[in-house]
Amino acid sequence: MASGLETLCGQAYGAHQYRKVGIHTYSAIISLILVCFPLSLIWISLGKLLTAVGQDPLISNAAGKYAMWTIPGLFASAILQPLMKYLQSQSLILPMLISSTVTLCLHVPLCWVLVFKCGFGTVGAALATSISFWLNTIVLGLYVKYSPSCERTRVPLSKEAFQGIRSFLRLALPSAVMICLEWWSFELLVLLSGLLPNAQLETSVLSICLTTISFLYTIPLGLGAAASTRVSNELGARKPQAARVAAYTIMLLALSETILMSTTLFACRYILGYAFSNEKEVVDYVTRMTPLICISVITDSLQGVLSGVARGCGWQHLGAYVNLGAYYLGGIPIAVLLGFYYHWGGRGLWIGILTGSSVQTIFLFLITGSTNWQNQVSNARERILDRRLPLENDLK
Repeated sequence: MASGLETLCGQAYGAHQYRKVGIHTYSAIISLILVCFPLSLIWISLGKLLTAVGQDPLISNAAGKYAMWTIPGLFASAILQPLMKYLQSQSLILPMLISSTVTLCLHVPLCWVLVFKCGFGTVGAALATSISFWLNTIVLGLYVKYSPSCERTRVPLSKEAFQGIRSFLRLALPSAVMICLEWWSFELLVLLSGLLPNAQLETSVLSICLTTISFLYTIPLGLGAAASTRVSNELGARKPQAARVAAYTIMLLALSETILMSTTLFACRYILGYAFSNEKEVVDYVTRMTPLICISVITDSLQGVLSGVARGCGWQHLGAYVNLGAYYLGGIPIAVLLGFYYHWGGRGLWIGILTGSSVQTIFLFLITGSTNWQNQVSNARERILDRRLPLENDLK
């Protein structure tokens, strides 16, 4: 939901509407804190919910405990994510880099102590994550409050923030749908793997694959954030050609990055599994899956930056439609067919979701390539003036 700020704050900052940047940020924080309460109830019941849908009781119990102890971090994220989008829209990247680096340096030993020294296991990992989220939130909050760099956009909390919740939700909800439809499809792979024969092996390997691409996805995610910032700023400043150049430049960077990362990953296919497990069966299975992971890295990198362009323009609703069709009408049915009917196991599940990712990338590329950037400037102007846009305007 916080990704809605990439459109609102980015375009407002580009148009020199600095006060609105701060107001939108407050609206987002209020909205996300309220959302945390129903989410917390779901996380508290997660262990029982997973068991109810047929997952292994031991795995479900461990997942439930982990989720419960990350609830404090959930509330921290409700503040942290809007602060990060607030700074990102102003190209204030260095404070986030420093804050994240400090948090990481403290998180690693903290996690080690809680997991191993205190013997808390997965609960210790969850608790360490929650503490680290709050630390990062406090550091960035202090920077925003006292830094001269935020002086123009720093505003006091007022009733305008509550009045702006509606404007935020108009973009936040499709933003959440756009992102969640994609992420949930990958998480669904792990749930489906728990229904396969030899569920522990399949779940372990697919979790390793998912962790690997999630780790590598942080690079195109950063490029996508840069694309969102540049495109939204330029549209807010009424510079359509500059927005177009920013979009295509970031796509070239993503293409270069993905070739390098996928090639490196393929070269390391025989040792990748050892980063997660010493069991030969798991390592060999990961080796066989690595070529598919490499292709996923390529599609994910390209769609990551294209999604950033979409958020910068305010196309979240289009992204939601694309993701719904690509994954839930295409990718997941193919995954189920290959994984269960043709008995390809985890490999079949991954091929299915890879199909969905490829379709998503193609459609986002076609939408970006056919964009009328001058029309997007007009849409941005309407959005900054807080007028309700007809959805069909974004198709032009």
